Amino acid sequence: MTTYDKFPTVTIQGFDDSAWQGWEAITRILAAKTQQRGRTVLVIDCYPGVRMTELEENVLPRLRPALTINVEQARQDERAIHEMLARNLTDDRVFGVLSCHQLGEFFDSARLEALQNQVHQCPEGLIVIYGPGAALVHPGDVLAYADLPRWEIQQRMRSGEMGNWGAENQQEDMLRRYKRAFFVEWRVFDRHKTPLLRRADFLLDTTRADQPAMVSGEALRAGLEQTTTRPFRVVPFFDPGVWGGQWMKQQFDLDPSAPNYAWCFDCVPEENSLLLRFGAVRIEIPSQDLVLLEPRALLGEKVHARFGAEFPIRFDFLDTIGGQNLSFQVHPITEYIQQQFGMHYTQDESYYILEAEPDAVVYLGTKTGTEPQVMMDDLRRAGRGEKAFDDARFVNQIPAKKHDHFLIPAGTVHCSGAGTMVLEISATPYIFTFKLWDWGRLGLDGLPRPVHLEHGEKVIDWQRDTQWVHQHLVNQFEPIAEGNCWREERTGLHEREFIETRRHWFSEPVVHHTEGGVNVLNLVEGSEAIVDSPTGAFEPFIVHYAETFIIPASVGEYRISPSANASGQALATIKAWVRS
Repeated sequence: MTTYDKFPTVTIQGFDDSAWQGWEAITRILAAKTQQRGRTVLVIDCYPGVRMTELEENVLPRLRPALTINVEQARQDERAIHEMLARNLTDDRVFGVLSCHQLGEFFDSARLEALQNQVHQCPEGLIVIYGPGAALVHPGDVLAYADLPRWEIQQRMRSGEMGNWGAENQQEDMLRRYKRAFFVEWRVFDRHKTPLLRRADFLLDTTRADQPAMVSGEALRAGLEQTTTRPFRVVPFFDPGVWGGQWMKQQFDLDPSAPNYAWCFDCVPEENSLLLRFGAVRIEIPSQDLVLLEPRALLGEKVHARFGAEFPIRFDFLDTIGGQNLSFQVHPITEYIQQQFGMHYTQDESYYILEAEPDAVVYLGTKTGTEPQVMMDDLRRAGRGEKAFDDARFVNQIPAKKHDHFLIPAGTVHCSGAGTMVLEISATPYIFTFKLWDWGRLGLDGLPRPVHLEHGEKVIDWQRDTQWVHQHLVNQFEPIAEGNCWREERTGLHEREFIETRRHWFSEPVVHHTEGGVNVLNLVEGSEAIVDSPTGAFEPFIVHYAETFIIPASVGEYRISPSANASGQALATIKAWVRS
């Protein structure tokens, strides 16, 4: 039976009566708050993807406002928005350019002013303004913010329930809809919601259909602050893929009827949820809200100064055991991602092998003597369907076994072969993968998976050949320190990568320190460990095999010990942080 916790929850102390479940309880609290004064403006601002019908059917009738305004009536029309975003959206299916737009640009100024005048001219009673951008009409005497995680947004897009905000494009290619959300909508709305969350009276959790929950703004902010004082996990999610395997399905007790699971995002705060428990009520929010509101305590001063309110380290799983090779790919070098897409850092990464079948390999770097033009010509012919790419001729196939660590600085051609369970440790901008060859497959949508040779050939580092790869990128283990029943090893990453990784083997307690920066760890060997504070600063925290957990920078010293259930086992963690 699996011990992997698919719904890790942070229990918040001191606010047991500050959260509510269900529309009836929520509207009762909102009514009590708005009836404390005469003329009151209630603003319910929303992240794009919130179901407006739920507010219209369950909140507005119970509150019986004197004036109701849906802010979206002032939004620019679809054509005007598309023209404004054309440069950011590009013609590519996958890649756009990061938006610097402000939310106000998406609204017609004259119509927005007309709505503001309506509010001003309403002499008394309750006024409700709702929808994405509602706070542009009025700051609100009472402010509620309706939120949901990006993963839930993607599920609603995939089902055809919704398109992009301001576009009736539910039937458009999913990759294009995701691109628009990633490069534009989520950037714009994160800028808009951050100051609102700092002053909101309430946070409305709209993740589950017709199962809303609400927490007071004071409790939310206190809960986020408490989260930065202890170890915690975000909520993992799992997704199938054309190359997906069977290991996670069995190890993590996932839906046995699913054909496979390819990915697990186990620590990607831009996409994952964070579960906070206030008494009997569980609130699900984007874990990105923690990054936006508590970046210094979470990341540390130096990391925050370098990356701003972005979580720069990603841990995820890639499962090809019983599956197929990943796409053969390369990630852009730093100047290319800056110039082409507006990102300020790139996707350096590594593969840590959790499990591997006997003949498993990792494809890494070009073979010595490879002529760039010859390999690119072969890839182009393969892309046109004239032949299969001759990977054995051009690419190193390196045997992979449990606990190997392969380093993959940007510009290195690579992929995991079939039969591997990879813990991918990388920088966060994961969308920037240039596929060079996809083994002739179609995507789950039945369409050819996008290949980006025109981008890829501009960033491949051809000096990363057989000798260089083995010398610099394969199992670069270096003993650092050891003590009674423990040892620490440096495992990378390459000097071009900003992430440092260390592996600790232990059968007795090991003391760690954040050294002022966020730490991300995974229990890569052993069934169960306990993370606690030598000074009792936080409650002991239990982690199980393969679980990724975050230690906020503000925690400082912490200790990891085998639990009673793991007595006699050799345990190991892999730890990552941002180098100074």
